[in-house]
Amino acid sequence: MRPPASAQGREWRAEPYSRLRVTVAVPSPLSTLRARLASLGDRGRTHSSLLRRVPPLHVLLELAARIGYGARGFVYLSAGTLVLLAAVDLVGDAVGIKGTLDWLVLRPLGRLWMFLIGLGLAAFVMWRLLQSVFDADHEGTSHHGLRTRLSQAFSGFSYAALSFAAFKLLVHAPEGDPAVEGVIRSREQAATVLALPFGNWLLVGAGLAIFGIGAGNIVRAWREDFTEYLACSAETCRRVAPLARAGHMARGLAYLPLAGLVVVAGLQSQASDVTSFGAALEMIERQPAGPWILALGAFGFVAFGAFSFIEARFRRIRPPRDLNPLT
Repeated sequence: MRPPASAQGREWRAEPYSRLRVTVAVPSPLSTLRARLASLGDRGRTHSSLLRRVPPLHVLLELAARIGYGARGFVYLSAGTLVLLAAVDLVGDAVGIKGTLDWLVLRPLGRLWMFLIGLGLAAFVMWRLLQSVFDADHEGTSHHGLRTRLSQAFSGFSYAALSFAAFKLLVHAPEGDPAVEGVIRSREQAATVLALPFGNWLLVGAGLAIFGIGAGNIVRAWREDFTEYLACSAETCRRVAPLARAGHMARGLAYLPLAGLVVVAGLQSQASDVTSFGAALEMIERQPAGPWILALGAFGFVAFGAFSFIEARFRRIRPPRDLNPLT
């Protein structure tokens, strides 16, 4: 074989075949599973007129996410209303989010409400899973992106517990005052933790975690652009942004008294010092100007619930096309 003209005057040799490399893209197991499920769905729609009426998966995921935001809004709107009524002495003691579910299940059609709320919150947990693990909001793997996704994961865990509590109320409805039930339940959980090795420090850690949640909400209230993910006009975004800021500020401030009580209980190894979220609000009400502070917190809860309804309507929901946790 003669060398090419451009190589004349220079030593020329053929590249050994052993140096040739071929790169083959190997699909991930999740991608393969998703492809097979999509193929199975396509074949099912081809042979069944009923399945042809079922919307595509990404449409169903978007609908579930919007239902989840609506369920969260309903819970916080109800909690804010109850706290406001407690501040003006129209109902008994103030209750927290779990106490709100206890109160609702005792009302007419309460079990139906619990079933719908449990389903809605489960849908919201599914959306938090897509956000945190599969990066539905395209936050990426930068420091800020991973921090945002970690926050979404913790949020998913908390709403999963709330959804489980709603379904549990279908079987075991509270028999007494929801506020008292909440305190008893919190003290039993604290006693269980204190019985563990290094239980007092575990309880202190739980209190610090609660404090971190509260402080994180306060920081978000000042720094975050809550309209970033809304698909609405600039005028509408400008009007609804204060609702989100007021809501996150109220949530953050409401967590701080409870965090302090849990830390003190851990340091003193006294489960009786632990109280519930609603009882912490009740403690605020007993302070000077407490009813006014409680009323402001109630309006913050109502604002957060209202903004959740705004998100249910206008939030950009983009279910991930590829279920890859590393994207």
